[in-house]
Amino acid sequence: LRSMGQNPTDSEVNDMINEVDVDGSGVVEFSEFVKFLGRLNTEGDKENEVQECFRRFDAEGTGKISAAELRFVMTHLPVPVPEKEIDAIIRAADVNCDGEIDLEEFKLMIGKD
Repeated sequence: LRSMGQNPTDSEVNDMINEVDVDGSGVVEFSEFVKFLGRLNTEGDKENEVQECFRRFDAEGTGKISAAELRFVMTHLPVPVPEKEIDAIIRAADVNCDGEIDLEEFKLMIGKD
């Protein structure tokens, strides 16, 4: 969230997790994460917001998010995503199977295509 220009407190993050974690498992699954990202982008210029979010994940500015970059972000969330779930996310998002996620794949991943 901070990488998307937001600065929530720990309490706000916990509230968001509780709101997003619909099954009450204590873990935000990929489908819950995607719905959450979709809600964040309901206001303003959606294309610019998606590009900005993508740019935050693309730390090296290559135009692609490596599996390692995505894995790093997802393992450093307040509630880390399990490795098995990260692997499933990467497999689902990497449509062209090149080991990286480009902007179009990212849009598909977060449901903004």
